[in-house]
Amino acid sequence: MARIISIANQKGGVGKTTTAVNLATALAAVRKRVLLIDFDPQGNATTGIGIYSKKLNTSYDLLTKAKTLSEVILNTNIPGLSLIPASIDLVGAEIELVQVNGRERILKEALAPYDQMFDYIIIDSPPSMGILSLNALVAASGVLVPLQCEYYALEGLSYLLGSISRIRATYNNSLSLFGIVLTMYDRRNSLSVSVENDVRKHLGDKVFKTVIPRNIKISEAPSYGRPVLIYDVKCVGSYAYMELAKEFLAKEKKDGR
Repeated sequence: MARIISIANQKGGVGKTTTAVNLATALAAVRKRVLLIDFDPQGNATTGIGIYSKKLNTSYDLLTKAKTLSEVILNTNIPGLSLIPASIDLVGAEIELVQVNGRERILKEALAPYDQMFDYIIIDSPPSMGILSLNALVAASGVLVPLQCEYYALEGLSYLLGSISRIRATYNNSLSLFGIVLTMYDRRNSLSVSVENDVRKHLGDKVFKTVIPRNIKISEAPSYGRPVLIYDVKCVGSYAYMELAKEFLAKEKKDGR
C-alpha cells in the first residue's frame, strides 16, 4: 500500500510546495513510484513540475467527483513521478462541498482503489485549515511540516499540531506527525539557530537532521518549471533535498515500512 504523506503548514511562504515537489522528485529518482497531488488552488506544484496547460482534469474534478483518479493523473517528464494537477477552481470546492455528507473523506475514498500503484503519495496542502486540508489529513497517515526558521513560525506550528491531534481523534486515528523539516535556514542568522534549537529541544527526533538552506537556485527553479534537483543538481539546495529524501527513507525503514 502507498504511504500517504501530507505536506502541511497553515502558514504560507514556508517552503511547503518546494518541499513537496523536490521530495517527490528525489523519491522518484531512487525508483520509488510517486504520485504528487497538488491540492492548493494556487497550483504552484503543478507549474513547478512544468505543467502549464489550463485544459486539464484537476484535483478539483476529483474532489467534486466529476472525474475518477485515473482520469486526472498525468505523467510527468520525471520518470516514476505522476501528478494530479490543481487549478484555481479548487477555491470553489470549499463552498460546493459544505452540504455534502462525508465531504472530509472524498480524497481518501478516491485514492483507496489505486494505492497499490504507488509507493508514496505526496499531497501539497493549502496554507489554511479548510475542507481541502482536512481531506488531505484524513487521507494521510503522516504529516510532514516544513518550518521556516523565524519566530512566528513556532506559533503556527503549535496551532497545526493541535489540528493534527483533533483530526486524529475525530476522523483519522492513524494520522501522526511524520516529521518537521527546517527550511530557509541561514547559519549566519542567530534567529535561525535559535529557532532550530527551540524546535529540536521540544520535538526531539521528530525534527529531521537535514535542514533546507536559503539558496538562490531553490528560488529560481520554479520559474523554469523544474524542481531544483533538475534545474541545478549540484547546488546546495539540491544536495539538501537529496539528503532529506535519504533521511526520509531511513525513517520509513526504521518504522518498519
